[in-house]
Amino acid sequence: MRALLWLLALVGVAEAKVVTRTVEYKDGDTLLEGYLAYDDAAADRKPGVLVVHEWKGLDDYAKKRAEQLAGMGYVAFAADIYGKGVRPKDHQEAGATAGKFKGDRALLRRRARAGLDALRAQPGVDPARLAAIGYCFGGTTVLELARSGAEIAGVVSFHGGLDTPVPAKTLKAKVLVLHGADDPHVPDKDVLAFAKEMRDAKADWQLVSYGNAVHGFTNPNNGGDPSKGAAYDAAADRRSWAAMRAFFDEVLK
Repeated sequence: MRALLWLLALVGVAEAKVVTRTVEYKDGDTLLEGYLAYDDAAADRKPGVLVVHEWKGLDDYAKKRAEQLAGMGYVAFAADIYGKGVRPKDHQEAGATAGKFKGDRALLRRRARAGLDALRAQPGVDPARLAAIGYCFGGTTVLELARSGAEIAGVVSFHGGLDTPVPAKTLKAKVLVLHGADDPHVPDKDVLAFAKEMRDAKADWQLVSYGNAVHGFTNPNNGGDPSKGAAYDAAADRRSWAAMRAFFDEVLK
């Protein structure tokens, strides 16, 4: 009997797999194309996690993070903030494209909500258990999603910008900010202003600063030279992912 149970367990493991596919959706007349990832082993509804990309648009890095989340039992949807086929080819284009959305926070919030709605509409998602994570530009985006009052359990910003021209009055989402303590793109004044904003809004918030980490500390594609302002930090990457997991264990239970 024990051997039979062991064999059945192995079969279950073998059959479980992460399924991925592209999903087209819209914000008004703008066509967007996101990336869905989920484990097809379980039939019950699962918590959904929105993943928002860095400044170069939806790419393999954001897709990889979505697949990691799917392997943890979530339905993950990597959103497309820029629009189908809009993928900046260099830093100059990325800066201009990201700047368009940072300069229009209403548009940024609307695109984030479009991604959240697309995630919520997936058949395997429990709409009562939704969260969002974002990297760099994406971190800024998920914070704006929370500031907009979106019905979402929590948001996690990885090395995202903290400033906003429209501070939150109230937030329904719990907030976790994972920040590089030496990030030159997020000055101390922005950190202090963010803390004040969260206090004034009486938010449920956390901010973790990783010593010696600069901008982009989760992405190995940034190289290992902190003097460039953006660099991978293996310890901060590992610790921030663990912090996210603990946060999700709380808000998505």
